[in-house]
Amino acid sequence: MSKLLGFPGNDDFCPGGSIYTNPKEPSLFLSLGNHADVFFTPRKRSRISGTFVFSEEGFEQKKPVSIDVLPDECLFEIFKRLPGGEERSACACVSKHWLTLLSNIHRDEFCSNTNDLSLNPQNEVTGNKDQEVESCGYLSRSLEGKKATDVRLAAIAVGTASRGGLGKLTIRGSNSGRGLTNLGLRAISHGCPSLRVLSLWNVSSIGDEGLCEIANRCHMLEKLDLSQCPAISDKGLVAIAKKCPNLTDLSLESCSNIGNEGLQAIGQCCPNLKSISIKNCPLVGDQGIASLLSSVSYVLTKVKLQLLTITDVSLAVIGHYGKAITDLVLTSVPNVTEKGFWVMGNGHGLQKLKSFTVTSCQGVTDTGLEAVGKGCPNLKQFCLRKCLFISDSGLVSFCKAAGSLESLHLEECHRITQYGFFGALSTGAKLKAVAFVYCLGLKDLNLGLPEVSPCQSLRSLSIRNCPGFGNAGLALLGRLCPQLQHVDFSGLEGITDAGFLPLLENCEAGLVKVNLSGCVNVTDKMVSSMAKLHGWTLEMVNLEGCKMISDAGLVAIAGNCPLLSDLDVSRCAITDFGIASLACADQLNLQILAMSGCPLVSDKSLPALVKMGQTLLGLNLQHCKAISSSTVDRLVEQLWRCDILS
Repeated sequence: MSKLLGFPGNDDFCPGGSIYTNPKEPSLFLSLGNHADVFFTPRKRSRISGTFVFSEEGFEQKKPVSIDVLPDECLFEIFKRLPGGEERSACACVSKHWLTLLSNIHRDEFCSNTNDLSLNPQNEVTGNKDQEVESCGYLSRSLEGKKATDVRLAAIAVGTASRGGLGKLTIRGSNSGRGLTNLGLRAISHGCPSLRVLSLWNVSSIGDEGLCEIANRCHMLEKLDLSQCPAISDKGLVAIAKKCPNLTDLSLESCSNIGNEGLQAIGQCCPNLKSISIKNCPLVGDQGIASLLSSVSYVLTKVKLQLLTITDVSLAVIGHYGKAITDLVLTSVPNVTEKGFWVMGNGHGLQKLKSFTVTSCQGVTDTGLEAVGKGCPNLKQFCLRKCLFISDSGLVSFCKAAGSLESLHLEECHRITQYGFFGALSTGAKLKAVAFVYCLGLKDLNLGLPEVSPCQSLRSLSIRNCPGFGNAGLALLGRLCPQLQHVDFSGLEGITDAGFLPLLENCEAGLVKVNLSGCVNVTDKMVSSMAKLHGWTLEMVNLEGCKMISDAGLVAIAGNCPLLSDLDVSRCAITDFGIASLACADQLNLQILAMSGCPLVSDKSLPALVKMGQTLLGLNLQHCKAISSSTVDRLVEQLWRCDILS
């Protein structure tokens, strides 16, 4: 010490040992005050307190944190008098303690300086505008996983107040160590009364208390989405129903403690409810569904019920009280039988229904389906998935009854054959789009099909992954559907040029989008014919996995398709010559080019790709082993507008 400070003497401050017999006595914690024998220069103030802790080894100074000197009551009163949101946000950045205090102050508790405003009318106008902006709820925030903590929610509550107000909050998952609790939602309720949309997914630590905080202060709430929230019960949902009358959209999924009581309260207290979605809530039954639908029958437009234990009673209520329903989805309701669908169709309440989707419902039969078709005169879109008891006669009867049907989608309905398929096309007078996906019964038949009338209205046809559908069915489609513009035959390995060429020749309107991915037996001959017959209308062509298509097909596309913007030739037998042909076509303006898995395309295609880069926005070069990483780097550097996958 003497050497360091430059004065002679020993290093000990107290030679001869400590002057205290017991250095750990409490009385040794001395405070510097007016009685302290210490000289302070007049240019500086003395510290309020400076605590010295003496020990045998010397002493150390323990400095209390200055922001913790004032009690919370004083800080609370100070924060309430801050002039604006920017000042509050700045104070919230000081410490978590200040942030917590600020987040617990309700917006109505902040004091406004009316005296200053009254002196300056312009300030009064500005203050009113700022208050209006803060309550609009323009902002949205989303927290996922580890980011979802109470501290972050408190920061959101304070920070968004002066920037338009929080309108939408989405929380997905929670931090396992410092998980989200009800205190976080309490902070949101205090600082964000403008909240309109709240979405909670997989948040097991949020319970009724947090939802009640939202209900008590966020009266503008319009949309509530709860998924995998086991701690929230009917109590929380009842609070929302009573305090948030503007609720228009409610979604519940895997909430094991929400049942009929909560839905009854929603139906009685939320007259503006327009959309309801309930999935996998075991306590929800016929009583809750019936009470909800009967209470909001004139405003509820969208209903989605999945994985519920409801019975035919609920479907009967839907058929009678669904006067405003336009979209209806039923998925995996095992207790609903044929009677339920029949009663729903004959209830004459679904007059406005436009879209109906049924998935994995074993109660759907030909009789019930026909009744639904008759009872829904304005039905335009119908989707049927994994319903094994629908046959050809039921499908044809439904299409006859649903005279306004425009879109028909069937997936994994294995009892449907070509009789039902072509029968639906001929009877659907207004059909514009038809899709059959993975229907194993849809296969070419040796027996002759009955005479069917053409479907002049059909514009889009999709037959995907139906392995039995081949050239015979495809040739017949060409005669029945002359106005086709969009075709998707992906995964049909049985079709060849012989089946596809008649379809090309009979399409009068001109094909716009063609998807033949996985059609391994089509060749360059088909591509050349398609380019010559429909080149002036083609905009999208997908030939992924067509191994017999080579450079000749690309040459035909380059010379005949000026409007083509999206081309996929992944896993085809193309080479650098084919890519060069595309680049040399002056009238071709490709925006998307996919050639993943083409081993014959090499670094030699770099100049051609750079030239096409003037219009390209997306380029897929994945699994092109002959293209080096240096070439990819040069493409990334030069094609700065283009998203490149490699």
